[in-house]
Formats: sequence, C-alpha cells, structure tokens
Amino acid sequence: MFDSPLSARLERSSRILVAGAGGGSDVYAGLPLALTLREAGKEVHLANLSFSHLDALDLDVWLHEDVAEIRPDTEARDWYFPEGCLARWLDDHGQPSTVYAFPKVGVRPLREAYAKLAEHLDLDAVVLVDGGTDILMRGDEAGLGTPADDMTSLAAVHALRIPDKIVACLGFGVDAYHGVNHVQVLENLAALEREGAYLGAFSVSQATRAGALYLDAVACAQAEMPAYPSIVNGSIAAAVRGEFGNVRFTDRTRGSELFINPLMSIYFAVDLDALARRSLYLDRLADTVLMRQVVSVIEDFREEITPRPPKAFPH
Repeated sequence: MFDSPLSARLERSSRILVAGAGGGSDVYAGLPLALTLREAGKEVHLANLSFSHLDALDLDVWLHEDVAEIRPDTEARDWYFPEGCLARWLDDHGQPSTVYAFPKVGVRPLREAYAKLAEHLDLDAVVLVDGGTDILMRGDEAGLGTPADDMTSLAAVHALRIPDKIVACLGFGVDAYHGVNHVQVLENLAALEREGAYLGAFSVSQATRAGALYLDAVACAQAEMPAYPSIVNGSIAAAVRGEFGNVRFTDRTRGSELFINPLMSIYFAVDLDALARRSLYLDRLADTVLMRQVVSVIEDFREEITPRPPKAFPH
C-alpha cells in the first residue's frame, strides 16, 4: 500500500524532467515532487511553458530554438519571470539551479523543443505537472478551464519516445473558478483507473523537507512578484499550511470566495499517454504552430459537441 504505482514507475528512472504544463507558475507545483526525487538520488531537471517575453533574452541563453536555459544570473527583460525567480531560489538553497523555459507556441514547435531537450539531457522520464486539474479534461466536460497551454504541453510530450511519461496534478479545486466541474474530474480519474492508467495520489506535507521548501519557494516568488502572485500556488501553499475556507493571500482574489481545503495539497498522477489517448481533440492540435491556433481549434471542437452536464458533489 505504501508503494504507489507512481513511485514504482519513477523508481526505474534516473534522469527525470519535471515540467510545468500550463505555463506561468506551474513549474512551482512540480517543486515538491522534484525535490523529493532529488532526495532519492535521482537526477532531476525543471522546465516550464513560459508566459514571459523570452524573445527578449540574450542569444546565449538559448540551448536550442524554443528552449531557453534560465540561470540565477539570467537577466530578465520582463517583470513577470517566475523561471528566473525559481532559478535564484534554487541556487540560494544549494540546488541545481537551471530552469528550462519554452516559449508559448503551438504543438509542432513545442514538440520539437521537448525532443531537443530530452536528447540534450538524455531523459528517461518526463513528469508533466499541472497546477490544478484541468489537464485531465477530455473535451466534452461542462467546462474545460484554461485548456490551451495544458493541451499543447500534453500533445508535445505525448510525441516523445522515452520510457516513462506521467502527468501529475496538484491543486484539486482551484479550476472551479474557470468553470471546471470537479465531479467530472473524479469521473475522469475513475475512467483512467479502469484502464490501469491511474498512478495514485499522495499529499504534500509541511512536515517534510520538500513541503517546507515548497512553502518557502512560493513565499519567495510572492515577494519578488507582488503585483502578480500565483493564485494557484498560493492556494496550494495555504492548504499545505493547514488553512481552510475563504483564505485571503492576494488582492487578485478580491471579490471571489475561495475554498482552501486539504484536497488542494494532493497530487493525482496518471499515465500521460493514456490521458492523451482519451482526449477527444488532441490529434487536431498536432500541426499547430501558434498558441492562438490551439485556442481556435479547441473553440471549433466545442462548437461541434454537446458537453456532458455538470454534476453536484453529493456529500
């Protein structure tokens, strides 16, 4: 019972990339997992689909086209730069401090960027991390949240030829504010379990070194970017601290009533390829070059279908 399918999968891997799927600060949601794997002796790298203006970075930052190596001393050209903030935090805490960043592009260039990085790092596993759970949406749910970035990352990593590809979600409930019905999240997880693709769940605890460091990293990011702190990671961090209910940690949530609770501190893990195969429209994204094309394809798909009606949680 204490050896989950996820730990069994990652036990056989040596060089692992933990990558933020949805852009922005999603890479922070992968930090507790990455730190735990490093404590276990794994070589772990961090990456993120970036919302920053990477095209303004110096030329020597680029490892390959659409793959930037962000280091603690990388000079930002954008006030919003979570990858740089994380690189500095990692360096301050004696951790390997490079954070790889992908620009916000369509599936075709992101697929090539992931392939180049996988070759460069000789990866044998990728864990794609979503802050929230909308990456688990197959397309016919009542609401999809903010799917474009997540689905672009999912499609890109699905194409990689490496032994293990996993999706881990942290922050159950946060996507309710983007229209996700979380009964349908659970329904999708149940379907993945029936296929043998659900890899289990585990909590981030502040009593662990990884959990405590995660809280410190989120606080550092909030201090460095006070104008735009991550609502997702702020919610997760509040849950990890044991806070509950309508917790206020940024003015960005003014006018909303939050429901911080222990479910937000739980990782849910699934097999990435199985998740990709369940998507009803992922194949339509394969040749997109720009993110706006991804958005357009998803909008066209939603016009063609009748979504599953939302369900109320019965307890």
